Order: sequence, then structure tokens, then C-alpha cells
Amino acid sequence: MSATAETVLSGGFSNVPIDAAHGFRAAMTAMARPGRIETVAGAAPPPPVSPAAGVLILTLCDAETPLFLAPSHDTEAMRDWLAFHTGVPLVSAEAADFALGAWSDLPVSRMKLGRAEYPDRSCTLIVELAELVADTHRLTGPGIETEAFLRLPDTASFQANRRHFPQGVDFFFTAGNRLAALPRTTRIEEVA
Repeated sequence: MSATAETVLSGGFSNVPIDAAHGFRAAMTAMARPGRIETVAGAAPPPPVSPAAGVLILTLCDAETPLFLAPSHDTEAMRDWLAFHTGVPLVSAEAADFALGAWSDLPVSRMKLGRAEYPDRSCTLIVELAELVADTHRLTGPGIETEAFLRLPDTASFQANRRHFPQGVDFFFTAGNRLAALPRTTRIEEVA
């Protein structure tokens, strides 16, 4: 088997129902508890995609959930891996239900925000970071008892997103095998 074929055919969940259930629970826990960092396992997508982003893609995406790949993550190996493991259609930023990439490459302003009557029809962004650290930004709001902390790549963009509520996009942040989430309901304040 060639290295390319091996990369495409491997890296998915070894026990799909169990691994997907663990991935889904971690994703939902992170979204319900903004700023909480979860550890996941079971996916090994092609570089530069992190294992945590791979778990999210394998858990949340299928042939009916359009995905946008930012230039930082739009490689032939990743396209082939997605086609084999999920069948997810790759689309423009404006048509995506999910988006994956580095913060600097994600066109956040072009993502779907949902509509007044259907605010849930928005995009969820999976933002790849170098590391996940609980500092620099104070998070408050639903799902947070008093406050939580998370290092975010920007402040103004997340504050502007919250002002769209009930519309807006939601975020997952991934680094290595760790993930955290930031729903549109969370209030953000830079503290360092």
C-alpha cells in the first residue's frame, strides 16, 4: 500500500460506534461548558489536521453536512481522507455548515449566521490552534458557573459574533488531542 493510500484509509475510528459516542460526548460537554478543555482520541487525520479536529469531523460531519476547508487545511490527502471516512461535501465558506482551518485562514465574516427564524442554521467553525491554554480571556454566560478562562486568537471578532445572538456562529478550538468550545452565547473579556 502506498503512503498516500495508507494515510487515506487509516486514521479513522477503529470502533466507530464507541469512538463516535466518546467524541460526541466530548464535543457536547465542551459546548455546554464553554472554556472547558476536553481530551479526545481515536482519529489520526493527515497533517496539518490535529487528532482533536479529526475526532470532531468524524463525529459531526457526514454526507449531508457541507464542510469548508481553509487553505491551511485544504490538502489532497485531507480531501481524500474526508471522502473516504465521511463522504462530506466540500463547499465554499458561504455554504458551509462546518469549517476547518487556522484562525488566520478562516473567512469568518463569510460564514452563515443563521436567520432570525432559523438561528441554528449557522456554521460551526473548528479552529486549529498551536495550543489550548486557560488564560487571557474571561468567559461568562450560560454553562459557566462563575467564570472560565481560555486563550483566544482574537477578542473583537468573538464579541461581535455574540452581538448577533440569537444568530451567529459557534466555535470549537483544537490543539493536539484537546478541544474546547465557544458558543455564540458566551461573553468574552480580555484580561491579559
